[in-house]
Amino acid sequence: MTWVMGVLVVAFACGLVLPGVQQTGLVNTWLGLLTFWAPAVVCWLAAWKARARRVVVGLSTIGVTSFAIGNTYYVAMMGADGSLPFPSPADLGYLGFYPVIVAALGAGMYHRSRVQAATVWLDAMVGSLGAAAVLAIVLDPVLDAALTGSFSLATAVALAYPVSDVVLIAAIGGIVALGAGRLGRRWPLLVVGLLVFAATDVAYAGQVTNGTYAGGSLLDAGWPVGLALIAVWVGTTSEREVATLAHHVARSPALAVTSFATTTAIGILVAEAWVKIPPLAVVLAGLTLLAGAARAHLAFRMVARDANLRVEAATDDLTGLPNRRYLHLEGRARLQDAPGRRRALLLLDLDKFKDVNDSLGHHAGDLVLIEVGARLRSRLRPADILARLGGDEFGVLLDDSGPGEAAAVAVKLREALARPFVVEGLVLNTSVSIGIALSPDDGSDLSTLMRKADIAMYRAKSSGVGHHTYGGADDTASTFRLQSVHELRKAIDNDELVLHYQPKIDLDTGEVNSVEALVRWNHPTRGLLGPDAFLNLVEHSGLMPAMTTVVLALALDQIAAWTATGRRLTVAVNLSASSLVDADLPERIAAMLVARDVEPAALQLEITEEFLVADRVRAREVLSRLRRSGVQISVDDFGTGYSSLSYLRDLPIDELKLDRTFITPLAADPRSTALVASTIALAHSLDLRIVAEGVETHAAYTELVRLGCDQAQGFLMCRPVPAAALDDWLTGRRLVAEGIRLPTPRTTS
Repeated sequence: MTWVMGVLVVAFACGLVLPGVQQTGLVNTWLGLLTFWAPAVVCWLAAWKARARRVVVGLSTIGVTSFAIGNTYYVAMMGADGSLPFPSPADLGYLGFYPVIVAALGAGMYHRSRVQAATVWLDAMVGSLGAAAVLAIVLDPVLDAALTGSFSLATAVALAYPVSDVVLIAAIGGIVALGAGRLGRRWPLLVVGLLVFAATDVAYAGQVTNGTYAGGSLLDAGWPVGLALIAVWVGTTSEREVATLAHHVARSPALAVTSFATTTAIGILVAEAWVKIPPLAVVLAGLTLLAGAARAHLAFRMVARDANLRVEAATDDLTGLPNRRYLHLEGRARLQDAPGRRRALLLLDLDKFKDVNDSLGHHAGDLVLIEVGARLRSRLRPADILARLGGDEFGVLLDDSGPGEAAAVAVKLREALARPFVVEGLVLNTSVSIGIALSPDDGSDLSTLMRKADIAMYRAKSSGVGHHTYGGADDTASTFRLQSVHELRKAIDNDELVLHYQPKIDLDTGEVNSVEALVRWNHPTRGLLGPDAFLNLVEHSGLMPAMTTVVLALALDQIAAWTATGRRLTVAVNLSASSLVDADLPERIAAMLVARDVEPAALQLEITEEFLVADRVRAREVLSRLRRSGVQISVDDFGTGYSSLSYLRDLPIDELKLDRTFITPLAADPRSTALVASTIALAHSLDLRIVAEGVETHAAYTELVRLGCDQAQGFLMCRPVPAAALDDWLTGRRLVAEGIRLPTPRTTS
């Protein structure tokens, strides 16, 4: 539609300049109407698709549509001589454009930013006054003509046009004065469009005043060109660029100063026309205002420099919230002003936010962060400081808050983020870990509080409790965590990770055709550590991709070793959701298989439901590439997630693993038995294998055989053991069982 609009504008302009064509009704009526309505259609399409910028886009759409309606009425009702009584309803449509567009700019200004330096306000005032003062001189003859005779409705309407142009130009001057280069690469479209529109207004007013205006001239193309540029901006500008405008134009102080400057300019303009102040006096007045503003501007810049309150250092570009530097400056000032006053610093970190960026892209992540900022702000008091510290971290400084109040606020903030986020049609769930440090108990300066809140936040994240208040013992835990991360990096590099294997028993034949590989850490001083002791730390420290590569290599090496001895076993390896967001993973696994001459079907990857339902499109793409290479796919912990079963139909899956929570109460709980039976039937109807994990009792094993489960694994049959021990167990299963009578069939393999 944008291309159609461009073609119509060009055709309309060409029709106005080609000899003879401009005299036809085609250009002045139908083509003219289409040219004015095309920008409105583009804007409505953008409004229909808009998400985070609906107010700005909606107001812009209404303004462009208002002008198109006014022009339609004008064309439909004008007489044969091309005239229309003045004023008319068409003027309502024309004049409606100006306040709505200015309101759209105001909405963009209001949307986010709360922190602005005084220099920014003065930039806006100087730009607005300069632009308005120049236009006041240009429109002097127009105002003289409008105010000739007694005041009437016609006089008011005639005066409204140049005054509206002053407001528009003043707004443009304020925006440009803030630095057009910092407003995003598409904002020049808006500025140029408004300038073209206003310039056409001024030229038209001048020609009408001089009696030289002729309809159907090239001047008539100025309005649709300006509207088209505005429509292109509306249709293509991104949410981030709207936020950038809000970052550079204050939502209250700068807007107030710009409004004051605009009002002052309008007052000068009206006074010049009504009281007949000579134009030179108007120029001198404008220059005097500009000179005074410039001096104040310089003075405030020096103050801002001394106080370190530059706007670039105070506000986060994306969310419009104060940033880390502002939190340090303001927090330090508050702590110094009242040293003994109770305060609390909360440090918030979104859980697994990296998965959102990796799976959906940074654009979706940015939208989530914007919404997170808005939700957090809504749960805080006006005096509380909320700042984005970078990435997915936020900080909150609470006044008059002890441990109880701070914990209550932490609960409210976690509740605010517990509601699902809807991003581009996808429903995302996230959670947040919050660390709390108290002043003056934990420190009297912000740096100390930040360090201790960070320690408390990691304690909350690792323990899964949601929020944690700093205590003296946390320093030791933090030191231990940092040491453990360092040791984990060495473990990955120095081959300290080993695999243990747990067999899966075929319940029809009693044979063992597959095993699950489970990672262990052979720590040099702490001994053999299970996954519960280090997997969370691996995930949070970003080491999961490296560990996944090591585990896959170990598993494939063992498959190759077993194959060389004539033992054919399928080995299952668990993959985390963070590993699966790696787009190159299927190719890397295929290369590892080829390097070891291992059949792809000998490798099985166990995936959690979390990954399958979080981003089904990516899951289908990654799993399809793995399946095409011959690797098998198993869904681990099936039944524990809150997900739709439709992914079983849509995704390439070979096997379901029933979680141990369904198996443990199997023999004693009829409801559990019914759930397991129905799940087995579902899997078989979809031609999938079903595996029960966590089998620890003879009764559960017997019931699974009766229900027709395909495979089982658990401590009853064999604990996870090293490869050599598994070889011994497979060779002499009767000796390993030692009196545990497994129900028939119980043949050995």
